[in-house]
Amino acid sequence: MRVGIEVGGTFTDLVSVDRGQVRVVKVPSTPRSPDIGAFNALGAAGIEAADVTDLMHGSTVATNAILERRGATIAFVATKGFRDILFMQRHDRRNIYDLHYAKPAPPVRRRDCFEVAERIGPDGTVIAPLDEAAVARDLLPALAAGGYQAVAICLLSAYASPLHEMRLMEMIAAALPGLSIAASHAVAPEFREFERASTTSLSAYVQPVIDGYLDRFEATLGAAGFRGHFSVMQSNGGRMPATAMRRNAISALLSGPAAGVVGAIRQAARSGRGDLITFDMGGTSTDVALVQDGEAALAAETEVDGLPIRTPVLDIVTVGAGGGSLVWIDDGGMLRVGPRSAGAEPGPACYGRGGTLPTVTDAHVVRGTIRPEAFLGGGMTLDADAAHRAFEGIAARLGTDVRGAAAAAIRLAVANIVRAIQLVSTERGRDPRDYALLPFGGAGPLLAAEIAEELGIREILVPPNPGVISALGLLSADYVKLRGVTRRMTLDAETPALVAADCARLRAAAEAEFAALGLTGPLEPSLELDMRFVGQAFEIPVAVDPAELPRLGAADLGERFAQAHRRVYLHGGEPGRHVELVGLRFGLRRRLDALPEVAERPAGLARPGDAAVVTGGAAVRARLADAAALGTGDAVAGPALIEGYSSTTWVPPGWHAARDAAGNMLLQREG
Repeated sequence: MRVGIEVGGTFTDLVSVDRGQVRVVKVPSTPRSPDIGAFNALGAAGIEAADVTDLMHGSTVATNAILERRGATIAFVATKGFRDILFMQRHDRRNIYDLHYAKPAPPVRRRDCFEVAERIGPDGTVIAPLDEAAVARDLLPALAAGGYQAVAICLLSAYASPLHEMRLMEMIAAALPGLSIAASHAVAPEFREFERASTTSLSAYVQPVIDGYLDRFEATLGAAGFRGHFSVMQSNGGRMPATAMRRNAISALLSGPAAGVVGAIRQAARSGRGDLITFDMGGTSTDVALVQDGEAALAAETEVDGLPIRTPVLDIVTVGAGGGSLVWIDDGGMLRVGPRSAGAEPGPACYGRGGTLPTVTDAHVVRGTIRPEAFLGGGMTLDADAAHRAFEGIAARLGTDVRGAAAAAIRLAVANIVRAIQLVSTERGRDPRDYALLPFGGAGPLLAAEIAEELGIREILVPPNPGVISALGLLSADYVKLRGVTRRMTLDAETPALVAADCARLRAAAEAEFAALGLTGPLEPSLELDMRFVGQAFEIPVAVDPAELPRLGAADLGERFAQAHRRVYLHGGEPGRHVELVGLRFGLRRRLDALPEVAERPAGLARPGDAAVVTGGAAVRARLADAAALGTGDAVAGPALIEGYSSTTWVPPGWHAARDAAGNMLLQREG
């Protein structure tokens, strides 16, 4: 039996596959102990851990540790003269009009930052050796007396040569064997000192948290008789055995959103769709990504709580517009949605768990797109009166009625998500009208048509059981290993050969790691080159097939860069402009032998013929349809609510929906 469990901010989702039989379950998350929610999902599905052969897991444990500042007590070690790099950061200012603006706080106190005498040049040559005597005399006693759980090491130019970092690691490990160590050459071996230092310090900050979480998870599994394989999702869209996460926890930072994109890609491929804009609206946030030819773009860097993290991640934009996002009015009298969320505890007011503040879910209940008796397939009844009461204050401030206030909140949530989609499409040189919108998450299909109308998208693909697609993505994810390195050189005749040599070295290291983890089978390589014009500050990723390198010249690489540059900036490749390579990311992928197929879980609801829904300022009668009862070719014309176990799809007037042969529901605009 194969099981995927994804722990979200509001709900924990489970999908299991056993001899063709699929089970789907959603249970409330337990934010204080996310592993409890995961095992509650196993219990709700009636699954014994001893029967599971392959368990895939994704969670927001690392992200939450940073956001809530619940990580380890760490020390930071830098080259002499660079102790304050985490505090000086970049010379930018996120809010130029805020007189009280402060840079994002790093996860370490200044008094816990230390220096060591050494210097390595950007070409990897040793300028000054590591002063080991001073390390033994000053640094090691300070670390021993500090009560630290982890230490982050980021020495100058360690991306070019890890010699001094490796020696410092050896000395610290020998003197303090219980101390967790994160070194920049292993975590983020790329240039830009602040980003590398930030990534390394955050990795050290969350590593003990992840280790403790995995220890509890594995202990509970072991006590229940689990003897199968346990994998964790990475931010890059691939999974790795949980043991690998103990060496670099930062790689699993955005595992949940990445799993959702993978599940969406796999399910859309069954309908022959490879160009997608995925839109995951869960309980606390909405994540959007662009997929071209069945592949999601990778970003070299992301941010959490304003701090940069230099690790390959799927290019996902997140906005605080989930089902549990709070609706509020700011000091200027403007309506706002998010980023604060009601979360799982107490949750939206309609959950009846003590929440009194209005949320997007409450707005759906008020306007009629969520029927209280149909939530979670009837497994969780909502309090409609509480939802109405929650919006009374907002309505009074706006000078409208409760339904008008709820409709305004929905429109604002739509606008926030449209802007996020523009960030991954229009601002990346892509026209959203060329893509199908694929909504998922518990709240995604409720807003998909309205978002599509704003963007001019004419086709929406709703997967079966859209509320658990992230858990499906865990079951569908390949094993992936990505490694980025800095290689700064002006593009010339020698560049392709030098890149090929780097790829061969990185491939050997990745293959050895796969073998050590017991992962056998064919491996597929991938390569992205970070390139820019000489004099530019930032680079553009250019995908290259590693097998093509022996046949490519400098002019070929230059032309591919020019094409990528023109797509984003509408110019590039002019004669006389020199191009340079800044770095590369090499990856290996071990594909799964079989992918799961998931159909709608029957909800068994007793349904009246229609329901009132407020749209466009007026109430309409919307037909009610059972998602599980729609067979291949069955069509539903809007206005309609297509209700399933994990989500409801809103089909507005002027749209129609039909189930295709792959089990996906295709929504198209009429005319």
